[in-house]
Amino acid sequence: MSPAYQPTPRTTPSRYRERAHYDRETVHRILDEALFCHLGYVRDGGPVVLPTMHVRCGETVYIHGSTGSGPMLGAKPAGLPVCVTATVVDGLVLARSAMHHSLNYRSVVVMGSARVVDDDAEKLPALQALLDHIRPGRAADCRTPNTRELAAAAVLALELVEVSAKVRHGGPVDDPEDRALPHWAGVIPLTVTAGTPQPADDLDPATPLPDYLTAARRP
Repeated sequence: MSPAYQPTPRTTPSRYRERAHYDRETVHRILDEALFCHLGYVRDGGPVVLPTMHVRCGETVYIHGSTGSGPMLGAKPAGLPVCVTATVVDGLVLARSAMHHSLNYRSVVVMGSARVVDDDAEKLPALQALLDHIRPGRAADCRTPNTRELAAAAVLALELVEVSAKVRHGGPVDDPEDRALPHWAGVIPLTVTAGTPQPADDLDPATPLPDYLTAARRP
């Protein structure tokens, strides 16, 4: 397998091409770290973008949905053309000039034809992987879906073929004539940090906190 995805006209940015990355390691790392994605598709002639959960398993991205939702219905039987994006924001970039403010971020765009996962032998592991994407170890620490729940759940599968990453890092890029202006400039780092787990109101007080929830930060 090639260490990089092949760029296409749709995955080649028109601006800041130097920020584009096609190596699998970068793409996989961003998809694995991002907690959710946005699923874009066309419904009734207009664009629709939905936030949802995702997980990468090898070279396939699984996307969670509902059997009655638009993308799931549209994906049968021939597949649904989609654009999936996942983003991790690493910092706020404050410049001296209003027009040079930005974000430090890492993002992935995946385009292709998504298929509905109908086979329970594939669907159940995909749903378990989605749980473990939220917090590794969770899938083994909850009740497995029953037949009715499994039928009501929907999963889309999208192969990582037409894909690219885009990364912005570093400080502000002010114009030379603005660097002497008396305005603070720099980066405010941002991270996703897990707080103290809060038990459900009806949780048995004797239920211990699992070890996998004690980490201060999401891995």
